[in-house]
Amino acid sequence: MSAFDTVAAFEQALADLPPPDAAARAAAMARQAELTKPPGSLGRLEEIAIFIAGWHGNVRPKIERGRALVFAGNHGVVARGVSAFPAEVTGQMVANFAAGGAAINALAAAAGLDLAVVSLDLDQPTADFTHAPAMTDAECLAAVNAGAAAVGDADLLVLGEMGIGNSTAAAALAAASFGGTGADWAGPGTGMDAAGVARKAEVVDAALARHAGQFGSAFEILRRVGGREIAAIAGALLTARKSRVPVLLDGFISTSAIAPLARYAPAITEHCLAGHCSAEPGHRRLLDRLGLAPLLSLDMRLGEGSGAAVAAQIVRSALAMHENMATFAEAGIAAG
Repeated sequence: MSAFDTVAAFEQALADLPPPDAAARAAAMARQAELTKPPGSLGRLEEIAIFIAGWHGNVRPKIERGRALVFAGNHGVVARGVSAFPAEVTGQMVANFAAGGAAINALAAAAGLDLAVVSLDLDQPTADFTHAPAMTDAECLAAVNAGAAAVGDADLLVLGEMGIGNSTAAAALAAASFGGTGADWAGPGTGMDAAGVARKAEVVDAALARHAGQFGSAFEILRRVGGREIAAIAGALLTARKSRVPVLLDGFISTSAIAPLARYAPAITEHCLAGHCSAEPGHRRLLDRLGLAPLLSLDMRLGEGSGAAVAAQIVRSALAMHENMATFAEAGIAAG
């Protein structure tokens, strides 16, 4: 059985988001106050440990089944000249993932994450969303459910993507969710020059005009101007929330998947950490709108979940500190 049998089931899940375990959070905060350091001296590492404790429901949580998920899809809007690379590169990169030769293969392994790559109808690109919705209801539901099914028993998710043209879809999703024009959200993506960025902005504006007045739900935004891989990330995000699994978001495209959900259910971001801020200009603006502070800023702009995989090592460091430091009582040190 699919996680979301109908559009209504998807929207109902978005309206019924479970909170973190308040008792586990409180106990983790109390433990932090007892560790041999001045309060707050480890900054965001302390916050991350408390965050994971709340979502795991465990005062001393561990990451034992960390998983990186990379979803791949193709976009009909590529025909409008919005990418420096042809659409067939998506499939070629998926083959590279399978062969173990991509950045995410190396970075996921370094972070102790299992890696799964899910290809979504690469031989059937989405529709050009300047002329029609990118997906039908059934196509979008299938993508959402592919994302949901990939979550499995993970206790930390890194979410990434591969899809030539998907930075244009991400810009359209951000604009449809939070307003603005194509120029506000379009960026160079895989390396477009100024003329190419301007063309992307025009394409986003055309999509916004074509679908004006029809962005009445998170699902409608996803299906009209998203892509299969982005809808899959949204499905994984929502399924992770239902299971209280914390999520590390990657760059602009990965983060754009949460934008339609956050427009209608702002609390969806509560189980998410922004792994990094990418060099794509719209990413910082999108993170600001979502109220997410990135863990890293390394001028990365690859996608694939690469920045979030690096950030997973920060999460592991936070939990190692939280678990293994002595308390003042254990160390025989007078507390301040």
